[in-house]
Amino acid sequence: MDTYLIVALVIVSALLLVAWRRIRRTRRSSAGAEAERLDTLIGWPPEATRIMRTPERLALSTLKLALPGYMIFAQVPIARFVNVPKRNSYAEWMRRIGSQCVDFVVCDMTSQVVAAIDVRRPDPQLSDRVRRRTGRLARTLRAVGITLHVWNEESLPSVESARTTLLPHLPAAVPAEVVAQKTAARASAVLAQARQPFEDTDRRDHRIEVTEMAEPSASTWFDELDSVPSTLPPPTARHDR
Repeated sequence: MDTYLIVALVIVSALLLVAWRRIRRTRRSSAGAEAERLDTLIGWPPEATRIMRTPERLALSTLKLALPGYMIFAQVPIARFVNVPKRNSYAEWMRRIGSQCVDFVVCDMTSQVVAAIDVRRPDPQLSDRVRRRTGRLARTLRAVGITLHVWNEESLPSVESARTTLLPHLPAAVPAEVVAQKTAARASAVLAQARQPFEDTDRRDHRIEVTEMAEPSASTWFDELDSVPSTLPPPTARHDR
């Protein structure tokens, strides 16, 4: 008798488990369908916000003064300048590290990233989750040979200190005047070889060799930005033409 009771309890438990899973799956499907029906602008009313916080704006000014001749970009996602093999799940890599942003990247004149700067709060103020995330970020950049410099947002370095710290790790920058001269000379050479629209010569005699540079990989990313809504001017009245 006890055996039949145990078997009956096992069967009832299995049926309840199957029913619970079916109800849960139905709820998820209903929630997903409801999210699909939700309008993007109505569900998430957009507001214009600032890209950088005050410490980041000060850090950008310091970098511009300390590194003339280099290209400096703000809030660049990792997936924009780091490529990974696609043999494993790319979506999982994007979830782990690819959607993260670096506060600033320093590039040479070909837009190749040569250094990265992260402006953070003091270490005691960081949560364990943020420490793990930044640790993965540092390991990823170290693996591709990019130096990550961490700046304390409460005590940013001076222009001289930033230049002394960053320049030993960077390749020599080409002066802007030299770059402009080379660009002008290259453009003049291309124009001299270009075929005039009404010229009766054969196009094959005026071939121009063009060296293409590899384009950066496209990316879809999202990062948690600590930004404050900016004040927009009142809308101007539209005049019918």
